Order: sequence, then C-alpha cells, then structure tokens
Amino acid sequence: MTLEDLRSRIDVLDRQLVDLLNERARAAQMVGQLKAATSLPVYEPNREKIVYENVRAANKGPLPDIELTHIYERIIDVMRALQRHELASQRTAQAATEGGPGHAAGAQTPETGK
Repeated sequence: MTLEDLRSRIDVLDRQLVDLLNERARAAQMVGQLKAATSLPVYEPNREKIVYENVRAANKGPLPDIELTHIYERIIDVMRALQRHELASQRTAQAATEGGPGHAAGAQTPETGK
C-alpha cells in the first residue's frame, strides 16, 4: 500500500467514526430524556466504570488500554454534556408550561460537578 492509499483508508475510517459517535450521541440524548423523566442524575460513576471495563475487554490493540480509556473519558464527558443539555431543555420546557417565563429562567441553571 502507498501512503496515499493508507491516508484514504484513514479518511474512510474517520467518516465511519463520525457516524458512530453521532449514533452514540443520539443514544446518550435518549438516555438523558429517560433520566429527566425518572429524576436520575446525569453523572453515574458506576455506569462509567462499566463502560471503561467493556471497552478495555473489547480492545485487541494496538491501542494500549490506558490510551483507549483516555479517549473514552473524553467521549463520556461530551455525552454527559449532551445529557445535561437535554435535561436543561426539558426543565425549561416544563417550567414554561407550569409557571411561565419566570420559572423557566431558574430552570436553566447548569448542573455542576461529577
């Protein structure tokens, strides 16, 4: 294979990764909706631990487990932010229907911390 062939292959893989990450993001948004409906917290450390264990178990290299974990830490941070955004949107909508604009402004306060 030539350098150009390898770069073309990487470009194809990058597009596949983008598709998969967006699919994961849509699933995370749905999880956020369910969490909002059931008053569950966005941050669930036990679930994140399971995700890390799953990806390490699936890892066949050449990425070292620690590097794969670092990548997933960032992915999970982004997905958690999507869930928080989903939660804030739902709270704003709920407050608007329950008590008007004054309540909606208070519902937009972002959640903090892990």
